[in-house]
Amino acid sequence: MSWLYNSQLSIAHHGIYYREIIGNVLGLISAIGGMRRQVWAWPIGIVGNVFLFTVFLGNAFGHGSHAPLIGQAGRQVFFAVTSIYGWYRWSHAKRANASAPAVSPRWATWRERAAYLSLAVVGVVVCDIAFHLIGEGFEAQWWYYLADAWIFVGSMVATFAMARGWVDFWLCWIAVDLVGVPELIHAQYYPSATLYAIYAGFVVWGFFVWRRIARDEPYESPLTPVQEAVG
Repeated sequence: MSWLYNSQLSIAHHGIYYREIIGNVLGLISAIGGMRRQVWAWPIGIVGNVFLFTVFLGNAFGHGSHAPLIGQAGRQVFFAVTSIYGWYRWSHAKRANASAPAVSPRWATWRERAAYLSLAVVGVVVCDIAFHLIGEGFEAQWWYYLADAWIFVGSMVATFAMARGWVDFWLCWIAVDLVGVPELIHAQYYPSATLYAIYAGFVVWGFFVWRRIARDEPYESPLTPVQEAVG
């Protein structure tokens, strides 16, 4: 474990932790599984979240000179928690009908969309303030923690929307990637920045795939009416 935690790959005199590479590769595999509506996408993603959490939070404990990416680290925790919810929801649907995909994509209703967008705006403001307070003492430009808050909150919304089977989640990821790539390049997390750039193309593709499915396939809730109302 010590070897895995400390080992780095040197590219152009820049050290890159193997943990960052492994975590991002697992994240990409999970995204592919999600697009294909496979249950295994969730546990694979959780393992990737653990690796990336150690990378982004490690900077706050002396493993770098830049301000810690608190939002990037924190969202890995939320990913893991939400992935358990998504894993349960998709597994329940799969057990109910083994021959069908794990989720039936649909657009969020206007009421659902208004709710998550309102919460996202409030969340970005609150997280920006919190990240500034937590990261006090590190030198960072004014936009640094705002971008981190955008990524953190946007990722939370996107992951929850994916668990619910909303087509909207792809659009949330596009918004996250547009900010995430420049921020990660600025912070010199090059493998993560590269993966975000790859995600951008993949997410556009996934959006059109799920939009077509939502249009062509009838929506079937994976839960009973009572469970759906509670969830």
